[in-house]
Amino acid sequence: MKEPFGTLPSGETATLYTLSVGRIRAAVTDYGATLVRLFVPDSEGNLADVVLGYDDCNGYRTANGACLGATVGRNANRLQGASFLLNGATVSLQANDGPNNLHSGPDHYHLRLWKTISYSDTSVTFALSSPDGDQGFPGNARIQVTYKLDPKGGLHIIYDAVSDQDTVFNLTNHSYFNLAGHNQTDKAMDQILTIPGRFFCPDDAQNIPTGELRNVAGTPMDFRSPKPISKDIDADYEPLHLQGGYDHNWEVFCIPCAYLQDPVSGREMAVYTDCPGIQLYTGNFLDEHGKNGIYYGKRSGVALETQFYPDALHHADWPQPVTKAGEHYHSETIYSFPDLSI
Repeated sequence: MKEPFGTLPSGETATLYTLSVGRIRAAVTDYGATLVRLFVPDSEGNLADVVLGYDDCNGYRTANGACLGATVGRNANRLQGASFLLNGATVSLQANDGPNNLHSGPDHYHLRLWKTISYSDTSVTFALSSPDGDQGFPGNARIQVTYKLDPKGGLHIIYDAVSDQDTVFNLTNHSYFNLAGHNQTDKAMDQILTIPGRFFCPDDAQNIPTGELRNVAGTPMDFRSPKPISKDIDADYEPLHLQGGYDHNWEVFCIPCAYLQDPVSGREMAVYTDCPGIQLYTGNFLDEHGKNGIYYGKRSGVALETQFYPDALHHADWPQPVTKAGEHYHSETIYSFPDLSI
């Protein structure tokens, strides 16, 4: 099913596409290639929308500083000094987070109307042409994002891109999950999280990784055994003090690279990816009025963003998000609800 999702100042109409397989249903829009709704049953079959969002495209256009449901690119996360070296030349982006760049803004991909190139009951593919110099990046780029539901209860987000010059591709989805339901804002931090990663990236006061890969053992960053997110989020530990909670990258050590459980509803979600890192962000600065007028305040949801390590372009020993001219960038992340096989 597809339906209008609001009118943009240009007069163009955004469209909302609903995908369904068995008991899972996702709604995505061509405005920003954004995940808007994700309905998942609980252990008794009751459906709830488990992602934060807005009622129409104008919410995403005017109020979405938190990037709810957003496709982020060309480079997700932070870049120190809003610049980097590529083939010996300095590439400069706009500083939009103090002296640094965040999510390649301010001209974000999630604030653009993408072209829909295919649609079925179970998948939709959006495309964006990003010209040479767009956001500061070199190369004329063609980018596609596909959302696809599978019969085993998985939501696949598939990224494909190519450029006519060497460039950066590091795309992610910035959905905030609350498996109790998006409107159960006081329950998000009670959910039980597992991250098998052995190492995380400590940040400085500007959320820029220091370059250290620190062992999680003996720290509040150790999620190798399941624990409520709330258990250690306010622990007396400098990385948590600096960011007001969790907002850090973990290595992807194995798959699934994260597992989230709601102890009341019984909903569970596993995260699979081919990316080297995953960012846990606990919505420490959320301050949004979202779907159905629900207020999303501090820690109302949890983002699990698959990615290259933040600021990897300044750390040559980390996996690099550079794609050569003419080469095909491909990445896939699956948010899987294991009990929903049909």
